[in-house]
Amino acid sequence: MFKSPKTVLWTIFGDLLEPISHFFELRGDDMEMTLRWYGTGFDSVTLQQIRQVPGVHGVITTLYDSVPGDAWELSAIQKIKKEVQDAGLKIAGIESVNIHDDIKIGGGDRDKYIENYIKTLERLGQEDIHMVCYNFMPVFDWTRSELARLCEDGSTVLAYNSKAIDGVKPEEMFASIDKDSNGFILPGWEPERMARVKELFEMYKSVDEEKLFNNLVYFLKAIMPVCDKYNIDMAIHPDDPAWPVFGLPRIITSQDKVCRMLKAVDNPHNGLTFCTGSYGTNRKNDLCEFIKAAQGRIHFAHVRNLKFNTAIDDPVLDFQESAHLSSTGSFDMFKIVKTLYETGFDGVIRPDHGRTIWGEKCMPGYGLYDRALGATYLQGLWEACEKTIDRSGVKLYR
Repeated sequence: MFKSPKTVLWTIFGDLLEPISHFFELRGDDMEMTLRWYGTGFDSVTLQQIRQVPGVHGVITTLYDSVPGDAWELSAIQKIKKEVQDAGLKIAGIESVNIHDDIKIGGGDRDKYIENYIKTLERLGQEDIHMVCYNFMPVFDWTRSELARLCEDGSTVLAYNSKAIDGVKPEEMFASIDKDSNGFILPGWEPERMARVKELFEMYKSVDEEKLFNNLVYFLKAIMPVCDKYNIDMAIHPDDPAWPVFGLPRIITSQDKVCRMLKAVDNPHNGLTFCTGSYGTNRKNDLCEFIKAAQGRIHFAHVRNLKFNTAIDDPVLDFQESAHLSSTGSFDMFKIVKTLYETGFDGVIRPDHGRTIWGEKCMPGYGLYDRALGATYLQGLWEACEKTIDRSGVKLYR
C-alpha cells in the first residue's frame, strides 16, 4: 500500500487536526471535496446540511444577486465568507464572477468592465479566496431541453434532446426552462437577462469563433497581473453542450481548442474547470486523454456522469444526467478520477448536477441528497487511488 507524506501526516495527527481541518488544505493528497452553494435565500440547501456531508469541508459560492460588470463590494465578500466560516466551512472558490457581454463581444466599454473585474479579483484575493470559475459562453450559459425528465426509479434529471432544441426559438427557451425551475432562479437564466434575448442575439451577430477567442485572450491577458499578485487561479468552464447552439459561437468545447487557449495565455493561473458532464456531451472528446493534455492547468473539477440514449451516429442526440456511479451512465468514473490522481490533480472538486430524489424540492440539478451521494462516491474512488497508486514522483498542481 502506497502512502504519500501528507497521508502519513494526516494518519498520525488526524485527531488533532480534525476540528480545524476545514481551514487547511491537508487531507490525503490535497483533493478538496466541496459542494456548490448559491447563498441564503437562493438555495434550498443550507450550510448546516452541507457540513454534515462526510468529507466536505468547503463550498463553492458566489454573490448570486450581483450584476455582471459591477465590481463586488469587499463588505459583501466578507459577509458571505463569515457566514460560511460560522457554519464550520470555508469558501474553496467562487462560481461564478460573471463576465459582462461587452467583454465577450469586444464592445466599447470592455476596458471599464475588465477594470471592475480586476477590482473584484483584488478583493477576493484580499479575503484569501484563490479560485474563480467563469465561462465565456454567449447568451446562454448552458442548455437543456428538460429539467425534470422522469427516470425508471422515479427520480428526475436534466436532459437534452437535439430535436426538441432545434424546434424551439431562442426567445422561447426561457419559458421552457422557467416552468420546470421549481421557483428557483437558475444560473445563466436570470429573468432580467432572458428578457433581453433578442437584443443579445443582435449584439453577437458579428461575433464568430475567432473574434470570441481573441476577446477571451484580451480579457485573460488583462487580468493575469492581479491573478499573479494574489495567486488566483482562473478556471474557465466549458461550453455546455460542447457545440454551437442557436448559431452562437462556442470556443471551449474540445481538447484542441482548450490547448490553444492555454498556450495563448501561458500563465499557470490561466486554467480550466474540467467538467466531465460538459466536455463529455461531445463523444469525440476522450476525457482521460483531455485530462492528460491539460495536466497542471486543471484548477477545478466538476465530476458527473451522463447517459446517452442514442447511438453516436444518430442524427438526434439525446442524453440525460445520471447518478454519479459508473454503472448508471456512460462514463467510467473510476478511470476519470484515477487519471486526475495520476496526473497530479490536488485541487478543488465537486459533484455536479444531481438527480432530484426522495421528494426533495430544490433547484433542478442542485438538491442536497444526490449530490451528497455523489460526493461520498467520488471520495471513495479517490481513496482507492490513494491506497493503490504511488504518485510520490508526480508533480502536484499546488
